[in-house]
Amino acid sequence: MQNELTTLQDDLIKRLNYFDNWKDKYKYIIDMGKQLQALPDEYKTDANRIHGCQSQVWIHIEERESKLYLQATSDAAIVAGLIAILLKVYSGRTPKEILAMPMNFLSETGLLQHLSPNRSTGLYHMIKRIQAEAQARL
Repeated sequence: MQNELTTLQDDLIKRLNYFDNWKDKYKYIIDMGKQLQALPDEYKTDANRIHGCQSQVWIHIEERESKLYLQATSDAAIVAGLIAILLKVYSGRTPKEILAMPMNFLSETGLLQHLSPNRSTGLYHMIKRIQAEAQARL
């Protein structure tokens, strides 16, 4: 499984680094966010809200057959794209895989360096929520 995760992250790195400038990278990330499945209103609860994000972000996590499946949405286009990236990496994984997953794609694509401080903080809170849910289900 680790090989699959490495391949997945390598693919994300290659796709994001394909673009020469950040305007094009952001457009690609926003386009990824537009492809998110709609999050049913019943999951837009305070318990599912990511606090610490400047934007409105909700994440719903459910466990099926020992794997965690994530759905999420945001009212901000770039944040929705970041969510799409996280779902691609984390959804459908076991809690153990989630907790062991390196996050090298964030630094190797330059995302961490180019996000505003508020968006970086929001991304951090989203990742921490996913990891906390995984830890609780071990």
